[in-house]
Amino acid sequence: MAEDVWILGIHMTKFGKHPTLDTVDLASEAVLGALADGGVTMKDMGVIGAGCLMATSGGIGQQLQKQLGQTGIPVYNVANACATGATALRVAIMAVKSGEADMGLAFGVEKLSGAGLLSGGSRKDDSGTWNPSGRYGAVAPVDGRIGTEIMPGVFAQIGMEYGHKYGGTSFELFAKISEKNHAHSTLNPLAAYTKRMSLDEIMGDVMIAYPNTRPMCSANCDGAAAAVVVSGSKLKTLSLEQQRRAVKISASSLTTDPWEEACQILPDVNTLTRNAATQAYEQAGVGPADLDLIELHDCFATAELVHYDNLMLCERGGAVDFFKSGATWRDGTTPVNVSGGLESKGHPIAATGVANVWEVTTHLRGEGGDRQIAGAKVGMTHVIGLGSACGIHILEKAA
Repeated sequence: MAEDVWILGIHMTKFGKHPTLDTVDLASEAVLGALADGGVTMKDMGVIGAGCLMATSGGIGQQLQKQLGQTGIPVYNVANACATGATALRVAIMAVKSGEADMGLAFGVEKLSGAGLLSGGSRKDDSGTWNPSGRYGAVAPVDGRIGTEIMPGVFAQIGMEYGHKYGGTSFELFAKISEKNHAHSTLNPLAAYTKRMSLDEIMGDVMIAYPNTRPMCSANCDGAAAAVVVSGSKLKTLSLEQQRRAVKISASSLTTDPWEEACQILPDVNTLTRNAATQAYEQAGVGPADLDLIELHDCFATAELVHYDNLMLCERGGAVDFFKSGATWRDGTTPVNVSGGLESKGHPIAATGVANVWEVTTHLRGEGGDRQIAGAKVGMTHVIGLGSACGIHILEKAA
């Protein structure tokens, strides 16, 4: 029988600008924090899942070992777009679940402050004539021809598509989602930005890609997060305090796009998210109504709205009414992104998937301080990376 897997220790760095620290420094801070939080050391680890999207070829896992301890264990260096951190965590979970290791480490780290718009300027100019040949001839770059491949534009289109299909969206509605997340961030000392912003400030800021202004976009920044996972049988041999603070990983799902006879121009962030959520709910034996908080991938305000629907927090097509009900505020029935979300907490890509787990774990332990969701017992984390990949984890408080 497959082992239950638990979060034993977890930590995240302050997100923001860290000009004097490199990726190994940030990763080391997060990992040492997670090890200390779990009351264990590198000697106890049987596997490492290491995520760093912008420096995948550098062997960040091995670099970390050279800094903190080389024990000969397997290291999996992971790159999976914005789902990199969640994928690294899943690598460690699968190793423990299979019995290969009784304890594992996962981390994600990124240096992104000052990176600008992701995907911008990453390709040479297209020629003026489309040549239908070769790998890229069949699916020609769309930028400047029929749309955009730059993230703010893509997710702007996704939000507008949802509004076109179901109605009820507006510039002001999307801005109100951002207003909520910036308000939540004021209670999170590890967020990159902790300033509350008024609706007028958000709507009046620089327009990046309608309807997303600058405060409605995820913040590129530096940061790292790490988690130690342990098998249920090993956990029983540890101290009562370690057992008390452990959080059960009830579900871990990872999906990619299924084949669909549909347009490939605009990425479909909906189907694979709904599939991942369906799998996770089935694994955990819970439903959307059982969730006490959710950290979802609000890379843009428009993205948060569509994921209310994709995660089945509301009926299909009901995301606008769901938000308008006040449910997603921290004092609502279904708090979403009480950390401040990617728009305020920040989005150092590979760190985000683990940082979301840190936030939910903190609440399930009852250690959330001023932003604590009272009585939290079950939480969900969600990330999605275009390309595409979706990672979801459901966590439960120890009985």
